[in-house]
Amino acid sequence: MNVRNCRKCGKIFNYVTGPVMCQACREKMEVKFQEVKAYIREHKGVGINEVAEACDVEPQQITQWLRDDRLEVTEDSALMLNCESCGAPIRSGKYCERCKAQMTGSFRAITNSNRPAQPQKPSRDPRENPKMRFLDS
Repeated sequence: MNVRNCRKCGKIFNYVTGPVMCQACREKMEVKFQEVKAYIREHKGVGINEVAEACDVEPQQITQWLRDDRLEVTEDSALMLNCESCGAPIRSGKYCERCKAQMTGSFRAITNSNRPAQPQKPSRDPRENPKMRFLDS
């Protein structure tokens, strides 16, 4: 059993996965998330600080939701993020599509290079290894 203290309220709870928050704080955070999502939909073109102030949420939390792909903003929004690899503007997540494609190609190349080579089956001459044998009597 993995017992931890909630980062928000300090209550002890059984930690399973995800953020280190108790169930009550997770539910409160989900309500705030829905509020932020609705505010962004209603007020197009708002900045992170304005949303944070209007919804009483930390700007870092809004940025985290964007990085986790829970929120995605429109292309004309002031909430744009930057790709962590190349710095290109993105709408959500951590990486732009070009960097994702490069990483995927790199990972494939690495996994393919680490695979053991498939041994080739030697061609058999039926006369060398016959399946039927006769015993001399």
